[in-house]
Amino acid sequence: MPLNDPKRLTVDCAFNITSTDIWNMPPAKALSKGFTESKGKELIINWPAMNLPASSYYVALYFQDNRNPSPYSWRVFDVKVNNQTFYSGLNASTKGVMVYGKQWPLSGQTEIRLTPAANMDKGPLINAGEIYQIVTIGPRTHPKEAISMTRLAREFQNPPSDWSGDPCLPQGYSWTGVTCAVLNVNYYKIVSLNLTNLGISGTLSQSIGRLTSIESIDVSNNKLSGPIPDAFKSLAGLVSLRLENNGFKGPIPPSLADLPKLKELHLQNNQLEGQVPDAVRNKPGIDIRSY
Repeated sequence: MPLNDPKRLTVDCAFNITSTDIWNMPPAKALSKGFTESKGKELIINWPAMNLPASSYYVALYFQDNRNPSPYSWRVFDVKVNNQTFYSGLNASTKGVMVYGKQWPLSGQTEIRLTPAANMDKGPLINAGEIYQIVTIGPRTHPKEAISMTRLAREFQNPPSDWSGDPCLPQGYSWTGVTCAVLNVNYYKIVSLNLTNLGISGTLSQSIGRLTSIESIDVSNNKLSGPIPDAFKSLAGLVSLRLENNGFKGPIPPSLADLPKLKELHLQNNQLEGQVPDAVRNKPGIDIRSY
C-alpha cells in the first residue's frame, strides 16, 4: 500500500517503472509519492498503523528516487525493521527497487528506519510497502483449550497484546507465556503458562480447569485478585502451581490435594485466609510456600 502521512516531507515520483525493473510490480499509485528526509537525517516511520499479532510475515518495501534520471539520481541507505537489519547499502535509483523478507518475525508496533550513507546529498526515501501474515496450514489448538484461553484473557484487565487468535499459532510464535506441544495430527495442546512479572490484573477464570494437558502454571508477581479457582482440581497433569506475590483472597482449596502430580505450590504474599489444608500439606514430596 502507498504510505500516506500529511505531516511528513513528501515527494512526487513521476517516472515510469517497468516489470523488468521490479519483478513484483506494485500498482502505479503505490510509487507515485514517497516519504523522504533532509540530507543526513534518518527517516523513521511506524507502519502499519495497527499493532500486529506475533507471527511471521512476508514484508516487501518499495523505493524510487524522484529526480530526473542521471548518473547522480540515486540514494544509498540502510534499512532496518524493528532495529533488525533488513537490507544494508540499498541503492534506490529512478528505476526503482524492491526488497523483501519471506519470513520476518513481527509483533506489536512496527518501526521502519532508513539510515543514509555518509556523504549522500539527499536523504533516504520510501514509497510503499506490503505485508502479509504467514499462516501455517496444519494443527491448531484444541477447541476446548482455545476457548478456555479466550475466557482467561477476558478475565484479565490487561492481557498481553498478542493474546488474540489461536493461542498456539503460528507454530513457534504462540501467545506470550504460552507453551504448546503436539497433541495429535489435528491439534496442539497447551502444556505451560508462564505469565510472571507481566503486571497483569484481574482474576483467574474457572475456565483454566479446561487446560487439561497443562503441567506448569506461573502467574507470580502480578496484580491478580479474587479467589484461587477450585477448577485447578481438574488439572491431573499439573506439576507446578505458582501464584505468589499477587492479591488472591479467600481459602486455599482443599481440592488441590487431589492433583496427583503436584510437586510445587507457591502461595506466599497474597491475602489468603486460613492455613494450607492438611490434605495438601501432607502430599508426599510437595514443596509448599505460603504466607
